[in-house]
This record gives sequence, C-alpha cells and structure tokens, in this order.
Amino acid sequence: MAAPQLIIFDCDGVLVDSEPLAAIAYERVYEKHGMSGVTADVIAQCIGMKQADIIVRIKELTGHQFPADADDDIWAETKALFTEQLTQTRDLAAFLSSLKAKRCVASSSSLERIHHSLDVTGLAPFFGDAIFSSSMVKRGKPAPDIFLFAAEKMDADPANCVVIEDSPFGVEGAVAAGMAALGYTGGGHSYPGHGEVLSARGATAICKDWIEVGNQLGRLGFTA
Repeated sequence: MAAPQLIIFDCDGVLVDSEPLAAIAYERVYEKHGMSGVTADVIAQCIGMKQADIIVRIKELTGHQFPADADDDIWAETKALFTEQLTQTRDLAAFLSSLKAKRCVASSSSLERIHHSLDVTGLAPFFGDAIFSSSMVKRGKPAPDIFLFAAEKMDADPANCVVIEDSPFGVEGAVAAGMAALGYTGGGHSYPGHGEVLSARGATAICKDWIEVGNQLGRLGFTA
C-alpha cells in the first residue's frame, strides 16, 4: 500500500458506541406498532446497513413489515436514546487528537443521525464537513459506493485509503472498493468470534482498541 492518503471511519460502533442503543430503539418502535420478536439478536444481523435495508432485512427474518409512514418513529426513538446515553468508543478522543492523517466519516446512517451522534459525543470538531452518508449514493454497504464516493470527495485514491469498520457489511464494502480494512471490535455490541467474522470478510487486521488501531495504521504507513 503506497503513499496512504485517507483514513475512512465508520460511525456507529466505531466512533460512537451506538449499536446497543439502536437495537433498543428498533425493538421499542416495532413493539409500539404491534410487532414483537424484533430482538437484539435480529438487529445484530443488520449492523452496517442503512435504515431502509434494515427494515427489509427485519421483514426477511421475522415476517414483520414496518409501516412506511412510520419510518420517522425509528429515528425519533433512536435520537432520544442517543441524546441521553450515547458515548464515544473508549479512548477515541485521545487517538483522534494525535492523528495527523487526513480523515473522514463514511456511514450507513442518515446525515442527521451522524451529525447528532458526533455532536452529542463531542467528536464533531475532529471531522468538520468530511462526513458522508449512504443516503448520498445509490447502494448501501456492502456495496462499495459510499467508500468510493468519500474517496472521490476527499481527493484520495481508493488504493491509498484504509477503512475502520466494525461490521461484516462495512468490511465487504471497503474491500470491494479496493481499500484496506481494519476490523474494530471495541464497541459494546462486540461478541466472541466478532474478529474472526471480520477477518473472513477481508479485514487485514483486527483491533480491540484504539492503541491497536494506531499500531496497525503505522504498519500501513500512516502517522497515527
């Protein structure tokens, strides 16, 4: 990997420890609309997808069709939980404070959700306007669209980018974009075998914390 240019961060489960809260929100909202059985185990199979794809996947897994006119209920419940409880992943601010490489966010979440997550956790200043959502492209992860879009906007060669991802779909998308992928397992939703799953999808290394991420970035030629 020659002349690295850009570090691309996923948001949910990487920058912010949001996945357990998001699972609670989905469970509550589906229950509110009379659909039980949408548990954390079901939501775990959707991590890394954008909301529209999550709704489709939940129907495949449970048979529940979420009403289209109630989509906003999911974000409303999620936003309330994030405002009260969302935190950065452990030791992230110290890592970002010392990071010298160009960076951006490329997430399956909506722009509103990404900005809210970064605002309430104090991470927004580390990224400025370098924030990209799957709503900006045709296909969500595991398609490579969001990563290629981010690289183009940041004037970086995909071959010289590294993506930090916690989800199998995200790692797949990064690899499909021709980028190196580091698997991050430091979020509250991580589980035994998480790293092995990410490696199987193409992650070049698995990192349980930001010290390990920094070490791996160094091996790839980044100053972290």
